[in-house]
Amino acid sequence: MDTNQLLQDKSDMFAPEDMAANKGMGVIASFPILFWIPLVAKPDSAYGKFCANQGLILLVFDIVAAIVGVILGKIFGYIPAIGPLIGGLIKAALSLAELGGWLLLFISALQGKARTLPFIGELFTAFK
Repeated sequence: MDTNQLLQDKSDMFAPEDMAANKGMGVIASFPILFWIPLVAKPDSAYGKFCANQGLILLVFDIVAAIVGVILGKIFGYIPAIGPLIGGLIKAALSLAELGGWLLLFISALQGKARTLPFIGELFTAFK
């Protein structure tokens, strides 16, 4: 798969002034638990809503990944000797995916870009 397809840059959808003025809101929204702050602080910013949406998607992914990690850890935990290792590797892979998503959103916001999360970034749009 082409990296341009993975890292979809949607910056051309937003006014450069909006992106420049709300870069800080994008940085804050990259922290999943704080996704809502741009919605409250700058409710009229389309870029802020985009960043808030990506932060919410990452938060949902983090929650689902944690649940899946616990369930698979328990399931593989019943396999003698190698099971806990497999469960640990799955949890580590999910954690790395979460970290990668956060880094992508954080760095994109610092650069003043509007990039979607790979694979999951366009699952839903909660804020328009």
